Amino acid sequence: MTTETTSYGEWPSPIVGADVARKQVSLAFAVIDGSGVWWQESRPAEGGRVAVVCQGPDGISRDLLPMPYNARTRVHEYGGRSYHPVPGGFVFANFSDQRLYRCGDDGEPRPLTPEPGDVSFRFADFVLSPGGDEIWCVRERHEGGRITRAIAAVPLDGSAEQDDGAMRVLASGSDFYAFPVPSPDGTRLAWICWDHPLMPWDGTELRVAAVEGDGTQQVIMGAPAESVLAPAWRDDQSLYVISDRSGWWNLYLTDLDGTARELCPRPEEFAAPLWQLGASPYAVLGDGRLAVTYGTGETRLGVLDPGTGQLTELDLPYRVYIFDLTAVGQTIATIAGGPAVPTTVISVDVPAAGDSGAPAARELSRSTDALPDPAYLPVPRTAELTGPSGSVVHALVYPPSNPGARAPEGERPPYIVWVHGGPTAQSLPRLDLEKAFFTSRGIGIIDVNYGGSTGYGRAYRERLRGQWGVVDVADAMTAALALAESGEADGKRLGIRGGSAGGWTALAAVTSGVGALGPPDSAESGGTRERVFAAVASYFGVADLRAFAEHTHDFESRYLDGLIGPLPESEALYAERAPVGHVNDATCPVLLLQGLDDPVVPPAQAESIAADLAAHGIPYAYITYAGESHGFRKAENIVASMEAELSFYGQIMGFTPPGIPPVSLAEG
Repeated sequence: MTTETTSYGEWPSPIVGADVARKQVSLAFAVIDGSGVWWQESRPAEGGRVAVVCQGPDGISRDLLPMPYNARTRVHEYGGRSYHPVPGGFVFANFSDQRLYRCGDDGEPRPLTPEPGDVSFRFADFVLSPGGDEIWCVRERHEGGRITRAIAAVPLDGSAEQDDGAMRVLASGSDFYAFPVPSPDGTRLAWICWDHPLMPWDGTELRVAAVEGDGTQQVIMGAPAESVLAPAWRDDQSLYVISDRSGWWNLYLTDLDGTARELCPRPEEFAAPLWQLGASPYAVLGDGRLAVTYGTGETRLGVLDPGTGQLTELDLPYRVYIFDLTAVGQTIATIAGGPAVPTTVISVDVPAAGDSGAPAARELSRSTDALPDPAYLPVPRTAELTGPSGSVVHALVYPPSNPGARAPEGERPPYIVWVHGGPTAQSLPRLDLEKAFFTSRGIGIIDVNYGGSTGYGRAYRERLRGQWGVVDVADAMTAALALAESGEADGKRLGIRGGSAGGWTALAAVTSGVGALGPPDSAESGGTRERVFAAVASYFGVADLRAFAEHTHDFESRYLDGLIGPLPESEALYAERAPVGHVNDATCPVLLLQGLDDPVVPPAQAESIAADLAAHGIPYAYITYAGESHGFRKAENIVASMEAELSFYGQIMGFTPPGIPPVSLAEG
């Protein structure tokens, strides 16, 4: 292969937007049972439809959900696992009407719940009842603008289709619910619950009640400053559960009186934040041991002996495992991947206790059927940077990578800081062709796990408490400036991009808070500085905190209490940190990308910041996508948004990416 000398950003690349979109089939929520391994797939080529797939013992994967059904629940708006196997088929929540359906061997879905009307329901987090005749789940009820939730029992015989009174309420009284699990003898139900203004990573409770009792609920573990997750019964009198009371999400065994024993104390996380319902980060194996996912900057798969506390890592060729496991006997089903391995549904046969054999993994489905030459894929390295006040900032650095191109002598590459959403998410070293789309063209990426990210313990998460728009912005700047100061990046061509909460940080970095002050090491001084970032790309980013607090959905409606402060007491902070109202003549050009059907961050957020940019004559582009919600799912829109972002960087940073249509910039 010949090597062409070409400026960064103009390298010819075989990775085009259509390839990225076509290969972005999202695999999630693997479940194993006696009939095989199940999972759900989100398919951009089908307009983002979520399909249900099962691979049986014969090794053949079968699509089980006919068009146009779409297995996607909107509980909490972020949804989660949208299906559950039942005898003779499966149940699923259908996106268009949010009703539960049962799909049998004939492939014909039949509704189990009423059509939406004055009262409508949503369902998630499914488990089969002990008697096998009901689905127990989290039920969200919408009526007259009021939302209530409960754990409910939905009959599988369809009797609730015409009469919602046929659904039994098993637990109620809390704002939010998760993880309903019946005891082995079927007499008790355990679950996790919490109330406003807490988020589930702040504080939750593990409760237990008798299924046929008087409704009395017993609090077993949990508190406003303790996040407990994922209960699983060991026997009729004790449960496994995850708690962060030590500062890390670790596993415990608790009796019904609340006497708890930590099984494997260590400064690593055994769970992830509860944004979506229906996933469990561990599973009980047939020999009584626990299959677990755990780690910090990477995640690993292991087996924990709850009696001895011994944790044994399974030697498998993956660096990233989703915190979601199920097991039957000694076989695990989960989803794994790595920097050069696409997201993959796998099953793992684990040797029984005392067996010296090695685990055997089998790949059932990959998110992509073909990959580019590995030489075009960036190899991430872990970076631990020193942020303001000496705090550690975690990041992953993805240098430009293209075997057919090199930059002119002395030229340094542009770098883009990627800011994840959440803001409790965590960036992991997994294969991402969207990143390769940029790095193969000569644009570096630094993916920042800023303070507030999960994966590094509760104290690191709580660095963001009351400091959203300050700590995250300072950490993003720290990452960008570290690359420039080391000579790895062109300090005049640093960009920042993010989606949702990440879009907030990106916008705040060039408008309000720390973004308007001095360099990160003197942010409290109020000094002046040259701007760090030359360009910003915001995907459905939060721009106006007051509007977000007033119009966002119920799950996040009090989230800002912890990130900024409660209203009305913190009114001044909301105004001070919001990008809206703080655009100034020094604000860099901004690209705004927005779904018109987004219920989480409505278009009004992007429209308000666009108006500010226009008023100050700042170059910007505001591009909308009809039919898109919070996150783009349609292939054509994924392609269009990526190409717009690349063109935008080129216009601002002085390069012309070949074959990319230019995006039109307005200047007010």
